[in-house]
Amino acid sequence: MESKIKKKAAVYGIAAILIATVFATMILDFQIDLPVFPTAAPPKPATTTAFLSKFTSAEQLRNFLSSNSGTQGPFMLYGAWDVKMSSLGLVPRALSDANAGKPTYERSTTNTQVEGVDETDTVKSDDHGYMYVLSGNVLTILKAYPPETATVLSKIALDGIYPQGIFVNEDRLAILGIEYDQPLYYAHYYPIYRTETKTFVRIYDIHDRSAPVLLRDLKLTGSYLTSRMIGHYIYFVVFQPAYVINETINLPMIYSNGQTAEVPATEVRYFNGSESYYQFTTFTALNIQDSTETPTYLTIMLGSASDMYVSLQNIYVTFNEFDGNSTIYRVRMQANNLTCEAKGKVFGNAINQFSMDECRDYFRIATAGWRNGTQQNNVYILDMNLTVIGKLENLASGEFFHSARFMGNRCYIVTFKKTDPLFTIDLSNATHPRVLGELKIPGYSDYLHPYDETHLIGVGKETVEAEQGDFAWYQGIKISLFDVTNITEPSQMYVYIIGERGSQSTVLDEEGHKAFLFDKTKNLLVIPALEAKIDRSQYPGEVPPYAYGQPVYQGAYVFDISLDHGFVLRGRITHVDYETDLGNEIYWVKRSLYMEEVLYTVSDKKVKMNNLEDLESRGEIPLS
Repeated sequence: MESKIKKKAAVYGIAAILIATVFATMILDFQIDLPVFPTAAPPKPATTTAFLSKFTSAEQLRNFLSSNSGTQGPFMLYGAWDVKMSSLGLVPRALSDANAGKPTYERSTTNTQVEGVDETDTVKSDDHGYMYVLSGNVLTILKAYPPETATVLSKIALDGIYPQGIFVNEDRLAILGIEYDQPLYYAHYYPIYRTETKTFVRIYDIHDRSAPVLLRDLKLTGSYLTSRMIGHYIYFVVFQPAYVINETINLPMIYSNGQTAEVPATEVRYFNGSESYYQFTTFTALNIQDSTETPTYLTIMLGSASDMYVSLQNIYVTFNEFDGNSTIYRVRMQANNLTCEAKGKVFGNAINQFSMDECRDYFRIATAGWRNGTQQNNVYILDMNLTVIGKLENLASGEFFHSARFMGNRCYIVTFKKTDPLFTIDLSNATHPRVLGELKIPGYSDYLHPYDETHLIGVGKETVEAEQGDFAWYQGIKISLFDVTNITEPSQMYVYIIGERGSQSTVLDEEGHKAFLFDKTKNLLVIPALEAKIDRSQYPGEVPPYAYGQPVYQGAYVFDISLDHGFVLRGRITHVDYETDLGNEIYWVKRSLYMEEVLYTVSDKKVKMNNLEDLESRGEIPLS
């Protein structure tokens, strides 16, 4: 697809508003019986925050919503678009006592943004040759190394729920996801759901990989935004609309191992101002190793959650406002302690987590926003109070913001309209960020990855300028190696193109960095791709740049990558056995990793094992 659609919480809020308007009359015609839950011990509250207020009673919260929320209505209607399918990752952990003396294998880990801050993913490995694969609603645990004895050890069926990703931490496995109630009724043949969407975290003891044991089943009402893991703690964010119906507030509910508790109104924080739309946003700290430790919850009544960036000390969540600005909240975490310490605002919206960064007690964010019908691109530097102290605005006005990467005192931004300007930006003076260089070439990069301190890998699309109109036609997948040694004169050293118009790679998706495998010490680059080719017999003359190709191959493209030779295709690995399977995505390679000398490629159907050097087959493991 030519453009990527981001499933942002702002869209959910607008959707809820529209549904409420359409069905309000219908809804008010029948009585809604709110559920009655058994009581449980109240959740552990977060640290009090000075700049946020706390409600003194449920009545005060109800009156605040009625007076300050620009939109109020029966938001129990919340449809299946609420799912934000996320993939998530792992940083290797120290060995537990149970694994002492067992072999440790050299392996790749999930490509994450911040070292030491793990992100969930659908595929994980550990130091002992095990692999964990989330395929649809089944989690499969495999003994993957050595390949000669590779086998499936166990499966965890997750019927009726939507798993989003997993964490692995020593002898603990966490599965995160969402689940829905049954449809309340059908309207015009479309199922309408209540807002009883729940985010779940299930923690398993995997000391015996052949027999996982469920230790904790935690659920929170609301939709899953994203999560991270630092040390033994998982931090995740859940949001749900804040509304009053039948004089009752839909406060967040917590379900833990069969018990239910409500987040008290007196534990809800808020900023004393007016918003167009309110949500309860709950930050949670959960110990994956100690199932007896009570999780910590911090619930703040905010706008519509959008993106999240996490450093080793802070969680930053952005909220896209209807006026085109973004509000940013900073929550400090120390083990199971959560404290909201700052609130700020910038113009425009971040496009993903890589649009944000923390460095030397500064928070940096790149945004895109519309003013007077023109897109404007900006870079802001904020202090720890989230006060803007430096900014660079109106960068490449009128062009679309495609990617960003912060690396120390530098920022690299790609915008695009007809050509691909790669901007090099100096951030060494926090109060005066400045553009030092610009490279204009055909195509664009949707993902930027450091090769080293002075070189970048870009993955995006090649383009051909339109003869008429101020735009360009995208073509095949473009992989670039940029030299930014001279920050004032960046250059493109090497380019490799996969396929023609219609070719795709999951690396170009919103969280596609987790499908990107790179190891500089091994000169290794692996990306999954669907290659399309144009049937030239259909065009008697010159092939027009807008012509789409048809899929001819899907699999992992394995490259040797170096500054001396650029991209050299080592080979390709596919899971498609028959031509008729090419259109079936369960056969598409979605992830790759290595253990020792073996390269593993993973689809929903199987795991293939190949020699890392010559890609000779070492066998495969069926998943279902």
